[in-house]
Amino acid sequence: MTDQTRYFRLANITKLINTKLELRDVLNQVIAAISEEIIQCDSIGIYLPQEDGLLRGFVGKPEVMNGMTIDMHVVDTEYDLLAKEVMETQKTIYVPDTSIDHRPDCRTVQAFNIKSLLALPIILENELFGIVFLFDAGIPMNLTDVEIQSVKSYVDMAAIAIQNAKNLKNKEDLIKEKQLLLDVTHDLSMCSSVHEAINTCFCYISTLLNNNNIGVHLLDTVAKLKIKPTILNSKSDWTEESWITTLKETNFDDENDQVFKDVIATKEAILITDVYKDDRVNHAVCRAFSIQSMFVVPIVSIGEVLGIFTIVDMHRQGLNYSKVNQQLTQSIVNATASTLSNLLNIEKQDQIIKERTSEVLEKNEKLNQTMKELQRLNRERELLLNSAGEGIFGIDVNGVITFCNPTAKSMLGYESVDELQGQSVEQIFSANSKGQGETVFFRQDQSSFPVEYVISSITEEGKTLGEVVTFKDVSERKRMEEEIKYHAYYDSLTNLPNRVLLNDRLEQGLSYAKTNEWKSAVLFMDLDRFKSVNDLLGHSYGDILLAEVANRIRFCIADDVTASRQGGDEFILFFPHIGSELDVMNVIECIIDLFNKPFNLRGHEVYMNCSMGISLFPQDGTSAEVLVKHADIAMYQSKNISGTSYRFFKTGMDTRIIEHVKFENDLYSALEREELEVYFQPQIDYRSKSVVGVEALLRWNHPLEGIVSPDKFIPIAEETGLIVPIGNWVLERACEQVKRWQEDGNTSLCVSVNLSVRQFEQHNLFQTVQDTIERIGLSPKFLCLEITENQIIKNTELTVQTLRQLKELDIEIAIDDFGTGYSSLGYLKNLPINKLKIDKSFIQELKSHDSNSAIAETIITLATNLGLSVIAEGVETEEQAEFLTSKNCYLMQGYYFDAPMTTEAFEKKYVHLI
Repeated sequence: MTDQTRYFRLANITKLINTKLELRDVLNQVIAAISEEIIQCDSIGIYLPQEDGLLRGFVGKPEVMNGMTIDMHVVDTEYDLLAKEVMETQKTIYVPDTSIDHRPDCRTVQAFNIKSLLALPIILENELFGIVFLFDAGIPMNLTDVEIQSVKSYVDMAAIAIQNAKNLKNKEDLIKEKQLLLDVTHDLSMCSSVHEAINTCFCYISTLLNNNNIGVHLLDTVAKLKIKPTILNSKSDWTEESWITTLKETNFDDENDQVFKDVIATKEAILITDVYKDDRVNHAVCRAFSIQSMFVVPIVSIGEVLGIFTIVDMHRQGLNYSKVNQQLTQSIVNATASTLSNLLNIEKQDQIIKERTSEVLEKNEKLNQTMKELQRLNRERELLLNSAGEGIFGIDVNGVITFCNPTAKSMLGYESVDELQGQSVEQIFSANSKGQGETVFFRQDQSSFPVEYVISSITEEGKTLGEVVTFKDVSERKRMEEEIKYHAYYDSLTNLPNRVLLNDRLEQGLSYAKTNEWKSAVLFMDLDRFKSVNDLLGHSYGDILLAEVANRIRFCIADDVTASRQGGDEFILFFPHIGSELDVMNVIECIIDLFNKPFNLRGHEVYMNCSMGISLFPQDGTSAEVLVKHADIAMYQSKNISGTSYRFFKTGMDTRIIEHVKFENDLYSALEREELEVYFQPQIDYRSKSVVGVEALLRWNHPLEGIVSPDKFIPIAEETGLIVPIGNWVLERACEQVKRWQEDGNTSLCVSVNLSVRQFEQHNLFQTVQDTIERIGLSPKFLCLEITENQIIKNTELTVQTLRQLKELDIEIAIDDFGTGYSSLGYLKNLPINKLKIDKSFIQELKSHDSNSAIAETIITLATNLGLSVIAEGVETEEQAEFLTSKNCYLMQGYYFDAPMTTEAFEKKYVHLI
C-alpha cells in the first residue's frame, strides 16, 4: 500500500472524528483501514476496559468468530499475560510465533488456532483506553516493522476518537447532572411541606439509581410524632404500613443502629454491598425485609444531621453504584436537606399553632375570645419564624454586606434589614476569617458576643462572586462551659473550693511561705453524728446542714484563708500566712461559738458538734500531703473530747493511728489464717430449764493480742466492708454445726445468727442465705436471723422486701436489742418478724418498780399483743430470771445460765441434755 493511500485513509478517519460520528462508526473505519493495510491478518478487534477489570470486545472484524459476536469476547489479564504486559508497559508487543511465546492466553490461542499475534495499546497522553489485537488463524502474519508502525498510526487515531467521545460524554453527563440538580432545586422550592420534599427526593433518587426501595428516618422527635411525614417511597416493594409494622416486630431502634450512628457521626454516606458481611448491620431487620445491600446517605444542613435516607436492594448482593451516581445522590439529598430544614421549622411552628388553636377552641365558646387568641398566636408565629434558626448574611468580594435574614438583623442589633445591608463586614468581624470556627461578632452598638460560624464561597465558573456567612450565638454554651469549669474547682453544694483547687492553693501558698519564711496552718474539720442526720431526717436535710456549715465557716475566716469541702462531712481550712497560733485560735473560737447555736433545717433545730485538728508549717510538715495528714490525725484525736473540740498536732499522735491501721490489716487476713471462731451461748426455756436454741457469736483469737473483744474489731469490719464475708462465714459455720448436732440426735435445736447493716445493704442477701441452708441441708425453720431496729430504718423498703423473702422460706426473724433504737408501732406491726429480743441494758439491775422494769414489762406485753415471742438477753441473776417469769417471759439468755463457749465446750456440757 502506498503512503498516499495510507495518508488518505488517515485523513478520512480524522474527518470522521471531527464530524462527531458515533464512536463505534469511527472505530469500525479504523478496523477497516487496518484490515486493508494488513491483508494477511484474519481478525482485528478493539477491546475496551470494563468496571470489573476485564477487557471486552467493542468492534472487530469479522463480527462473528466461532459463533461468538465481538462483544462476547473478553480478555482476563489474570490469564492473558500478554494483555497484562501491554497495559502495564503501554508498549506494542508482536508475537510472531505463539508456540514458543506463552504470554497469550493459551485457551484463546487454541480456540482460534492463532499462530502469530500483534497487541497494541490505545494510548493518548499516557492514558490507556484499550487494546487492539491482530491475529491470524492458521498462517503466521510475518509483519514487518513498517507494517506495525502503520497499524500504530491507525491505533493513534482510535485513541483520539475514544478520548473525544469520552470528553463529549463527560460534558453531556456534566450538563445532565447540572440540569438534574437545577430540576431538583426547582422542584424542592415548590414544595410546601416536609411530606412533599421527601417524596420529591424519593422520585429523583429512584430515577437516578433505578431503585424504588427508599426510606427515610428523621431525627427530629417533633417531626416524627406530630408532623408524621412519609417514611417510605410509595413505589417501594413494601407498603409504609407493613414497613412500620415489621420494624416494630424486629424491635428496630434507629437511635442505636450502628450504621446510622456511624453515618451521623461522620456525616458521610455508607455503601454496603453485602449486609451479611458487615457486623454493623442489624441482620434481623435485613432478613425480615430480604435486604441484600444498602446505601445510607445523611441529610445534613449547616452541620446538623436532620435524618438519613436509606436505599436498599432486596434482590441481589454486590450492589455497587458508580461514584458518579453516589455523588449525585448525595447532591440530591444535600439540596433536600436545606429545604427540609426550613420546612421542618415552619411545620413545627404550624403544629404549635394548630395545637394551641385547638386548646383555645375547646376552652372558649365565644367567637370574640377565639379570634383574639388566634391573633395572638399569629403574632407569636411571626415572631418565632423571624427569630428562629441561624443568622445568615452575604458579602461581596469587597466585603460589603449584600443581604441578610431577620435573625441576623436581630442578633446584630440593627433596626431593619436595609440598615445592615451595605455595611462593611469588618464592622461585625474580621474579613480574614475563613472556613468555619468560633470568633466574636460585634453588634451595631459595638457590644460583642461569641458565635460559631461557617463561611461558604459563592462561585460561578470558577470565579468567586462573594461569600455567605451562617452563624449562631453560642453565649449560652460559653456560659455553660464556664459553669462546668467552675464545678471542676468548686463544690456545687457549698460553693467552697473543692479538693482540686485546695491542693493547688496549698502548693502555691506553701511555696510562698517557704520563700518568705512565713508560718502557715492547715485545719481539718469533721462533723460529729452527721450520718445520723442523713439516716433520721434524710439526705436533703444533710445537704442543707453542709451548706449552712459552709456559711458559718465563711463568716469566721479572712479573705486570704481557703475553706474547702473535701467530700462527705469533711472540711479543710488553709491559712497561707499567720503571725502565730493565735490567728488560728481566733477562727476556732468563732467556729465553736457558732456551733453552740442550733442549725435550722426546714423547721428542725439540730445541734451539731465538730472535731478539728490543726497542723502548723513548718514544724509539723513542709508538704501539703504531710500537713493535711497530720491535721487529720489531730482531728481524730480531738474526737476523744466531748462537744465541739480541737487538737493541735503533736509528735507521736500518729503512732496510735498506725496501730489502728495495723490492727485493720490483721483483720483482713484473719479469715484466711483461721483466727476467727464461732462461740455458742445457750438459750433457755426457764420453765423446763432446757436448752431450746443457741446464739452464734464471733470471736477473734489474735496471734499476738489473744482473744479480741468484738467491740474492738466489729466496728472496723463494718467500716471496711469485711463484715460481709465474715458475716457469711459465721452463717455458714453456725448452720453446719447445728446440722451436725441435729444429725447426732438433737433434732429440735435452733441457731440464731446476727446480720450486720452492711450485709443488709447487699442486694443478694436473700440468695446468699438460701444457697447456704440448701447447700448444708439445714431446714429453714431451725434458723433465726437477728437484726437491729436501726437497720430497718436505714432502708425500710429494701429491708422489708428482704425480710419477707426470708420469712417465706420459713426462717425466723428477730429484732435484736429491742428498745434501744427508733422503733414505732406503726411499722413494727407490719414487719414480717417472729420475735423481739429485750436488750440487756433493760435487764441489768432490774427491780420490780424501776423504769427498766416498766420498759421490760411493756416490751413483753407489746410482743404478746402482736403475737410475737420474746426472749431476754443479759440475764445474770436469779432475781432477774424470776421477774421475767412473773411477766410471762420464759425464754432467756445470759451469764446466769452460761457464757458463750467453744463448740467443744458446748458439746461436752449441753448436747447430751438437749
